[in-house]
Amino acid sequence: MKKLLFVFVLIVGVHTMNAQTLEEMKADQTKKKAVITKLQGEVDVLQGKIDALPGWKTGAFGTVGGNLSGFNNWYSKGAANSSAGNIGFTVNGFANLIQDKYFWRNSANVNLNWIKLDDLDIDTDVADFKGATDVFGITSLFGYKLTKNLAASTLAEYRTTIIDNFNNPGYLDAGLGATWTPLKDLVVVVHPLNYNFIFSDGDSVFESSLGAKIVADYTRKIGAINFKTNLSAFQSYKSNNYSNWTWTNSFGYTLWKSIGLGFDFGLRDNKQEALNYALEQNTNTTFENLDNKLQSYWMVGLNYAF
Repeated sequence: MKKLLFVFVLIVGVHTMNAQTLEEMKADQTKKKAVITKLQGEVDVLQGKIDALPGWKTGAFGTVGGNLSGFNNWYSKGAANSSAGNIGFTVNGFANLIQDKYFWRNSANVNLNWIKLDDLDIDTDVADFKGATDVFGITSLFGYKLTKNLAASTLAEYRTTIIDNFNNPGYLDAGLGATWTPLKDLVVVVHPLNYNFIFSDGDSVFESSLGAKIVADYTRKIGAINFKTNLSAFQSYKSNNYSNWTWTNSFGYTLWKSIGLGFDFGLRDNKQEALNYALEQNTNTTFENLDNKLQSYWMVGLNYAF
């Protein structure tokens, strides 16, 4: 009986000691997390001061997505013997020179994607990858500061495709106006005097014109999150048929070191592109009977932050 009592007391004592040790460890962990949170806040404040200093600021982040698959005698699908693939990537980069009296902001956006579906039972089937998403754009904005948040500015923006039809069409906007920077990471450009040059091969529906240019760009990094949203719009003074706008968005979440998850999507409205595509399909289409559908793309994949 005494032995049983002794064993019972010993077990209770060990359990009590373990419970006390666990509670002490949790309390110590809570204190250390509070210290880390405080230090991270101080680091963020210092980083904000560093970012506010004059000089060059550069950065980039991107998304990579892809998958490959092969089927052999897989009779439940239409093409029992086939191979398929999807590969794409997005890169967003910037190089900004910020000085007391002026700024020079440069950015680039590249989004390329290739797909293939090869039916091995059809000899005439296309086995190569072909372009799907095809976006390329570079922007250069120079401004002379009139006030802390307002500047007289000039903008050059070029955008085209690379995989299939480089510079056909290609768009070059060049203009003068004002730039407003209400927040450190937000840039709003309004240029009432802007010429939209359009380059294309041979006879085409594309036509250059004078108009107004509006650009809004917000690029920011918050902890493990990188994101960029950009709206670029041109309003033609000649005809609304020559107006266009593009809205692109990129999000990246870092999971480990510089690797994480990324998501990109974009929207575009461009009547000249829609009419050119319709005419290539041998349809009897004009601006008056054009079915101008909203253009869009999206991609999900691994993300790498530089």
